[in-house]
Amino acid sequence: MAELRPNRAKLKLQKGEPVIAVGASDPDTIDTLGSLGTVDTIWIEMEHGPVTWRELGDLTRACDLWGMTALVRVTTNEPWLIGRTLDRGPQAIIIPHVNTKEEAEAVVQGAKFTPIGMRGMGGSRQGLGVADYVNKANGNNMVIVMIEDIIAVQNLAQILKVDNIDCFFVAPSDLSQSMGAQYLGKREHPDVQAVIEKAIRQIVAAGRVAGALADDSNIERYYDWGAKFFYCNTQDYVAKGLSGIRAKVAAKAAPRGR
Repeated sequence: MAELRPNRAKLKLQKGEPVIAVGASDPDTIDTLGSLGTVDTIWIEMEHGPVTWRELGDLTRACDLWGMTALVRVTTNEPWLIGRTLDRGPQAIIIPHVNTKEEAEAVVQGAKFTPIGMRGMGGSRQGLGVADYVNKANGNNMVIVMIEDIIAVQNLAQILKVDNIDCFFVAPSDLSQSMGAQYLGKREHPDVQAVIEKAIRQIVAAGRVAGALADDSNIERYYDWGAKFFYCNTQDYVAKGLSGIRAKVAAKAAPRGR
């Protein structure tokens, strides 16, 4: 019989180690990222991205080949949807707009088998060949909820009381617009950052794991606040790298004075 695959990201968080996640929507990109050895988690986007149910199996298989945790963001907080997604092979699930304790409890109901929850007994690719998978899955899969509305921040003390959630991810973009039209698209505004800092510190003070959307400009700050899970947008790094290459070529091509 096969052994249950280790969940790299979950194990690192349990040890208090930082986790780096990046997004990908095709197996070739996942292979490239896996070969770097610097990525722990592949964020597969099914709320805003193009990924289909058929494609999801191949994307999670590519993650397995490199020992990276496949994380899927679903479209909405529905227990049947969470279970169906986990059946397709990811080791982790992330749910948007979790604003109350009751909504957080619904996430757990969909992600965990009894006695913790009531995930549908449809099986999973992760369980193929694994003896007694249903009794092992609860401890292996990773559950993340997104704190991305000001009402969620206001209800955070109650949300943090829900067990079996591995990470509380404070997302800046929707949070900023939920604070008012004056903050729309201004996730780096000092007022927005103050709310993010308060939420991250509150999560950590409760003995839970905080996550954040990070880049070169803020990852050290978020780490100092206590966050351990970081989703990094590779587009920013590609843009910086290509801009640097373009600038070097332009400097060489510029006419020189005699």
